[in-house]
Amino acid sequence: MHTRPDVHVLELKIPPVALVIIIALLMWLGSAYAPGFHFQFAFQTIVAGLFGLLGLGVCALGLLEFKWAKTTVNPTKPQSSSSLVRSGVYRHTRNPMYLGFVLILAGWAALTATFLSFFGLPAFVLYMNRFQIKPEERALASLFGDEFRAYCSTVRRWI
Repeated sequence: MHTRPDVHVLELKIPPVALVIIIALLMWLGSAYAPGFHFQFAFQTIVAGLFGLLGLGVCALGLLEFKWAKTTVNPTKPQSSSSLVRSGVYRHTRNPMYLGFVLILAGWAALTATFLSFFGLPAFVLYMNRFQIKPEERALASLFGDEFRAYCSTVRRWI
């Protein structure tokens, strides 16, 4: 099977929710098996909970906008998008669900309380940028052309 040279085998293959679960599990393992890297800070549980709730809220807002627009929420098939969503939370970030996932992982990192856990955050962002968001953007640019490019010029990818 021949693929285009600019398409990597991992592009659009791992659903972002699965990646969140994998990274959260790795954070937990780091916490469980590397106790020398643990730390504590004031209001740790509250901070972790606030990040987690904020992340859930941002994810929910993004999901609701997609549902209201009657377009696909399947991140592995961006070519199935029926409309370009620019309303609500999408006026501030092009990827609110992914931003919400980062916030959830930040809350989990604070809760697991190990420095190793925080390596999961840039790992998630780097993976998402390369293997999820860029391929999605190519598909959306192909579907929506100048409208998508104009949107990208006014709204940031993350925040």
